[in-house]
Amino acid sequence: MPFADRKAAGQALEAALPALDPMQTVVIALPRGGVPVAAPICAARGLPLDLVLVRKIGLPDQPELAVGAIVEGDPPMFEINAGVALMAGLSAPQVEKMGRALLPEIRRRRAAWLGDGARPDLKGPDLKGKVLVVVDDGAATGATLGASLAALRAQGPARIIVALPIAPADTLRRLRALSDEVICLEVPQPFHAVGQGYRDFGQVSTPR
Repeated sequence: MPFADRKAAGQALEAALPALDPMQTVVIALPRGGVPVAAPICAARGLPLDLVLVRKIGLPDQPELAVGAIVEGDPPMFEINAGVALMAGLSAPQVEKMGRALLPEIRRRRAAWLGDGARPDLKGPDLKGKVLVVVDDGAATGATLGASLAALRAQGPARIIVALPIAPADTLRRLRALSDEVICLEVPQPFHAVGQGYRDFGQVSTPR
């Protein structure tokens, strides 16, 4: 049965998670949809919430066509779509320069979501040696989540658990290769879209 909404999906995920030490665990949400899924997990388990922010790097004349992605961090991590870059005649340094132009907006969004508790990046001892529970409202291709996992792994966590309400089986296979454990509640066959797992799948707005 579909989840009523993202909050209900988060409550169901919380029940499926293993025992977690609040002193050694951080829940990492992918905005926007992952935040309302992660919130009930944090509330029920007394776990801190953090974010990982990823921005698509669109072509200048076709902003919806991704030539890559930038994941916040120090330094930021880049994923480059080699085929699109080749088609557009862009080198890797050019794509990275385009991505760096998005960093001010990434910082603004982190501050909007977390307020005074926002960290400017993912470096330092905050995540090193911790168990990370990485949460989104679902995954279709898993491209954004995969880039996020690579960036988080570079921070030296002890363990990464991916927690999803819904995803297709082939995406879950790829995510298992990038994490230590994957918990997914619904694996529909056939898979059409993340929204098929929800009765209410309205857009989540970014705080201003």
